[in-house]
Amino acid sequence: MYMAATGAGVFGVAVSAVAASGKSVIKTTDMYKRKESSSVMEKNASSGSSLKDYYQQSVELVRASDGGPPRWFSPLDCGSRMKDSPLLLYLPGLIGVGLGLILQHERLGKIFDIWCLHIPIRDRTSFTDLVKQVEETVRSEYFRKPSRPIYLVGESFGGCLALAVAALNTDVDLKLILANPATSFSKSSLQLQTLLPLSIMFPQRLHSSFLDVLNLLSGATSEMVAATMRKQLSLEQVIGEIAQDTFTFLSPYLTVLSDVLTLETLVWKLGMVKSAAAFANSRLHAVKAKALILISGQDHLLPSRVEGERLGLLLPKCHIRIFNDCGHALFLEDGINLVSILIGASFYQRGKCLDYVLDYLPPSPSEFQKVYEPLRWIEVATNPVMLSTLESGKIVRNLSGIPSEGPVLFVGYHMMLGLELIPLVSRIWMERNILLRGIAHPLMFTKFKEGNLPDISAFDTFRVMGAVPVSAPNFYKLFSSKSHVLLYPGGMREALHRKGEEYKLFWPEQAEFVKMAARFGAKIIPFGSVGEDDIGQLLLDYDDLRRIPYLKAAMEDLTNETVKLRSDVGGEVSNQEIHLPIILPKVPGRFYYFFGKPIETEGRRQELKSKEKCDLLYLEVKREVEKCIGYLKDKRDNDPYRNILARVAYQAVHGFDSEIPTFPL
Repeated sequence: MYMAATGAGVFGVAVSAVAASGKSVIKTTDMYKRKESSSVMEKNASSGSSLKDYYQQSVELVRASDGGPPRWFSPLDCGSRMKDSPLLLYLPGLIGVGLGLILQHERLGKIFDIWCLHIPIRDRTSFTDLVKQVEETVRSEYFRKPSRPIYLVGESFGGCLALAVAALNTDVDLKLILANPATSFSKSSLQLQTLLPLSIMFPQRLHSSFLDVLNLLSGATSEMVAATMRKQLSLEQVIGEIAQDTFTFLSPYLTVLSDVLTLETLVWKLGMVKSAAAFANSRLHAVKAKALILISGQDHLLPSRVEGERLGLLLPKCHIRIFNDCGHALFLEDGINLVSILIGASFYQRGKCLDYVLDYLPPSPSEFQKVYEPLRWIEVATNPVMLSTLESGKIVRNLSGIPSEGPVLFVGYHMMLGLELIPLVSRIWMERNILLRGIAHPLMFTKFKEGNLPDISAFDTFRVMGAVPVSAPNFYKLFSSKSHVLLYPGGMREALHRKGEEYKLFWPEQAEFVKMAARFGAKIIPFGSVGEDDIGQLLLDYDDLRRIPYLKAAMEDLTNETVKLRSDVGGEVSNQEIHLPIILPKVPGRFYYFFGKPIETEGRRQELKSKEKCDLLYLEVKREVEKCIGYLKDKRDNDPYRNILARVAYQAVHGFDSEIPTFPL
């Protein structure tokens, strides 16, 4: 069933005929279930939602709607949302049904107030009138709640509509999410003069097969198209095979669509796309809104990759994410999770400004697995040993010594290039169900200018897992929300240390974190990690690279691309120049982590206002980190499975899921 979107500026009501039928048009979906089947249709169907559901529910909505004006609806399966959720207006592709986010509804519905635009198949509203209708809703909702951001999610044709509305409403706080926008229509294979002759191949009694080809605009996944294209068939054979594959699953529903999506309707809709692209392109210069452009690498209908690059140059506040293996209908692709994309791109906010702490959404178990799987090889190669300390002082080979309740501050040593991070964060998540929120360098969030630094998208994984830029306000918010916080006082200076400086701490003289921890009674857990010298040898460090004039200039340019930290502090920890040391890999050894006994600050707030007391506690934490490192360095010499070959031999005998022993505790 559909629920009408309420509020000023809503065009039309819920489709009453659907409610009267007693049928559920939008079903609750399990977005997180892994799909293992071979067929794209069967694979998605195994999760409870599929392309088949998309077509079926589209047909039911088409049946229930008349040729009346475009209208908004809110999917019931979105459920209850968080307080102060922003408004999300979904603007559909060419077909216009409005169900393009069906696989995303459940997760999106928890954080957005979702309205989807339904454009009846028989509707003949012009593009300019559509712009006026969406604009009326945008302005009325902005007037009603001026502090609430409004997200326009435009897919294909809807991307042109979103850009047009943004260009005409620069005073409204709009956020644009554009998936394969059809602004490149004039350069695509979808031009009228290309598609219309193809209709001659299909007799009227097989018009539904031709409809299948058209529905690639809003339904066929890249796997389906790519599998057929790889057979190197002629154009007619490609169209026929795709039609046959989908017809097998969708034949009960295509008859209804073929009755309403006539050739005359198709001509109208393609003409709409053409005018929409021209309208949007003529007004790109006026778009001031922040935009997140989602591009499919296997879009066979529009030259989306090239178009993404073009729009990235023309829109002043634009971020681009590329999905190499996806087709035109991005949101219907297996494995695409729009919420994760938004969090990774730092594009979700509930107020005027982005709040990295309060606007953050922890990943679901399946979202964590998607992040973790590509990096799992690090843990497999290093087989980490995790030790923690109980309140009694006993050392155990597990993480039971870590407090479940926050606020907790983990303070430790940063290995070369932060190699310890993946096993550290993933093990604490998997064994204790605790999300460790890292205090990170601003370069992972902001670039002052384009240059040679990695694109911000390279750090999406860190943001998905809760990293925040280092700042006193973020520290305050994390502690006040009782988070488990990860801090490396040595920062980049430790992670980019020189030769012979392995396991040496480079901490500032000021007790930067002690007073804040004491203010909230946070437990401080000092920890050490070792193993970097067992997986690589530093060949060229910072001093070596600076002796080469070209590389010296390159490092200075890189450093100027991002925010400078500790520029007001002297000594070793002052602003570190960004560089990439040259490391010679070794046959992997093993990583070791040791979490010391938690240090209590509860009830010590007044005591630690004293600079002397504060400094003493700061030095105590530093000494404990050094003790943890020293303990691991000594003990690992007695580990018979420190070398990867010994570990492989052990697992070959005892099973590859068996826990590999280590040194005696």
